[in-house]
Amino acid sequence: MWNNYFTLLAFAALLRADYEMRRPPVETSPPVASQSQTKGVLADRQKEWATKAVKRYAESQDKKWRKWNQAMFEVK
Repeated sequence: MWNNYFTLLAFAALLRADYEMRRPPVETSPPVASQSQTKGVLADRQKEWATKAVKRYAESQDKKWRKWNQAMFEVK
């Protein structure tokens, strides 16, 4: 394995890494105006989802502990 092909492979990898680091990034994102509008809508929906998730989590925890208390401390 440690022959001339490994040296060639290592040299090619270093050349590719150098090329990738020197190349400027390609602009693929949409214009800034559409980004801010999309982020605003998404942020509102994320807040709504987060509120809903917290509410459901609190309800499920309350239900779980209520059942646990009934099972442990209440006489049947």
